Formats: sequence, structure tokens, C-alpha cells
Amino acid sequence: MTLVNEIDKAANFFPKEEKYVLRTQTIRSAVLMLTNIAEGSAKKSEKDYMRYAEIALGSAFELETHLLIIQQQRWFPSDTVDTLLALTSEEQKMLTTFITKL
Repeated sequence: MTLVNEIDKAANFFPKEEKYVLRTQTIRSAVLMLTNIAEGSAKKSEKDYMRYAEIALGSAFELETHLLIIQQQRWFPSDTVDTLLALTSEEQKMLTTFITKL
């Protein structure tokens, strides 16, 4: 939840022309990481749960890509992007470890 909250706060830095494109996709990918894990936890088999965890991991890498674009365009303060990238990397590592253990 921390990452989603930080992304939501930082979303105010987007230029107006990105309000409905990259801004929405960035927030969406952060939220989908959480919702796919939640949805997968309700599945009966570990195989299904792993599939949802892998989708969540894909969303984490999508988020990282959005953040790298934001960094390149210099839309956010550099310390904000660095923090968001670090949080995203941490989520990716946790998801990778979780998938491996499933």
C-alpha cells in the first residue's frame, strides 16, 4: 500500500497533457500489483495463485518502465523518482521471492 500511496501523491507532478495517459497507467499498474495478489490469494490452487503473482510482477515491471519515462522527462523531482523506483524494486524482489516459494 505504501507504494500506491506514494504514486498517488506524486501523480500531481504530471503535466496536464499526461493526466489521462501516463498518469492513469502509472497509478493503475501500482494498484494492479496489489489487486492481483489479493485476487490470487482467493484461488484454490497454488498454480492459480502463482499465475496472479506473476501478473502482479508484470505490473511491477510496467510501473518501473513508467517511472523511467517520468525520470527521463524530468516530470517529477529526482528524489521522488528515486524513492518510487526503490520501492518498486523492493516490490519486484518480494514478488520474485514469493513466486519462487510457491
